[in-house]
Amino acid sequence: MEIRERIIDYLVRNRVSTTEVADALGKTGVLPNVMPVNRGHYKAGKIKWIYAYEESNWPIHEQVQDIEEDCVVFVEAFDCGDRAVFGELVSKYILLYHQSRAIVTNGKMRDAAGLIKENWPIWCDGLTPVGCFNRKPEKDFDEETRKEHSEKYDGAIAVCDDCGVVIIPKECITEEFLIKLHHMEEQEDIWFDRLDHYKESTFDIVCKKKYLDDQVYMSRRNLE
Repeated sequence: MEIRERIIDYLVRNRVSTTEVADALGKTGVLPNVMPVNRGHYKAGKIKWIYAYEESNWPIHEQVQDIEEDCVVFVEAFDCGDRAVFGELVSKYILLYHQSRAIVTNGKMRDAAGLIKENWPIWCDGLTPVGCFNRKPEKDFDEETRKEHSEKYDGAIAVCDDCGVVIIPKECITEEFLIKLHHMEEQEDIWFDRLDHYKESTFDIVCKKKYLDDQVYMSRRNLE
């Protein structure tokens, strides 16, 4: 199993939160203003990046024909204003017929009632009844932008939960980052243990890290 699959497997099996992943990335990685349409979902997976532009979703319809299964489809919107990139029909095509893990977009979505009724794993920048036009854009998408964003996002890892979406860049998909995730999980376990069972203050736990001076405690943790 290659390192990307190992990281995704660890994220999913341990339901590692976007908060923990962002911490492991040095408090970075979040997609601004992107939140879930439906609560309670947790998804992590390899990103398939596609785009919409000039208030048109024609490019989306064209690109989603060829997406592989089991990816998180990230739809990046360029110059689409406050128009929704798509709604229930395309969501069903992506999630059911192409068996994608989730849909993420920095644009808006429409058909909120349908998306909520189906309880689909979708993260977006808001909801609106006004959609993009299904007409072919007059100009081709800027090739330099397409190449830059494809290289940045296609094949990266998206982690999605109730707090939003965090993207693990391709340069961070390494053994070292997987070790960071392990350490982050261990630290969270210790912090809550010290709070719940030792009744320490959060100042002592988070700021002063007094548990590091408790040799008996740390030895017991290491043995576990």
